[in-house]
Parts: sequence; structure tokens; C-alpha cells
Amino acid sequence: MSLDLAAVLPALLPKAIAWAEDRSAEILKNGVELSARESTLAVAVGVKAPERIRIQSVAAIPVPEDAELASVARASGLLGAGTIGLTLGYGIYVCDGHRSTRLISHECRHVYQYEMAGSIGDFLPVYLQQIVDFGYVDAPYEIDARQHEITAH
Repeated sequence: MSLDLAAVLPALLPKAIAWAEDRSAEILKNGVELSARESTLAVAVGVKAPERIRIQSVAAIPVPEDAELASVARASGLLGAGTIGLTLGYGIYVCDGHRSTRLISHECRHVYQYEMAGSIGDFLPVYLQQIVDFGYVDAPYEIDARQHEITAH
């Protein structure tokens, strides 16, 4: 990774947490509840409170307005043209046309990870440090989410 994420992370972390908390609040306000099937998926991947989850369909996953934060999010692989889902606490963004069993189970596993951490402010430092240490694809939270994907039969 050409970006020195380790060097910029400490300064950007408060901005990242604030952005994630704001977007989560937006999803929780405007999003829709899980379907009965999706709620069953959430429980299957470990979510303790699936009734709190909301999904907001979007044409594209929002990118932070802060230019530096947006640049780092793109360069790290966290956000980009290929991003079709993003979990922020109990809020999940899903790009239009991509709401599938596999994606919902993956994103719900991230909800579980947030639940275990306790909050967005407690989850993000660990998750972003994993991206620094291992890269996005090999971050332990991403590996865990992929291992808990459920595919339709």
C-alpha cells in the first residue's frame, strides 16, 4: 500500500468516528427493518439484537465530505467504486440491486463485531488498525465476515 495509513490514522480517527456515527444515525432514521429472512440470517451470524438493524438502499455508498478522510478511505480499499455494502453500527448501506443473502449475512457479521466491541468508537480503531496491519482484504474482521457469509441455496 503506497498510502502510509499508519502515519495518518491517529489524526484521522476522530473524523472517521464522527463521520461513521453521523451516517449510522442517518441510516437508523431513514432505513428499513430487516425482513424476517434477513433477521434469521443476522441471528445465524451472531447478531444479538437484529431488531435494531436498519438498511438504507443507496445508489452509491457515501464517501466522507472531508477530502483527506475520503482519500484515505479510497486508498485503503475501504470505500470505492466496487463497494456495495457498508456497516456502521446497526446501520447498513446497501447499493441498489445488491441486496442479497450473501451481502446481508456479511454485513450482519460486521454488526455482530460492532456489538462485541460495544460502539462505533470502540470498533473503528481496531478495524482500521487491522487494515493498517494486514490490508483491507486480509483484515481479520473482513476474513471473519467472509467466513460467515451465507449463500442462498
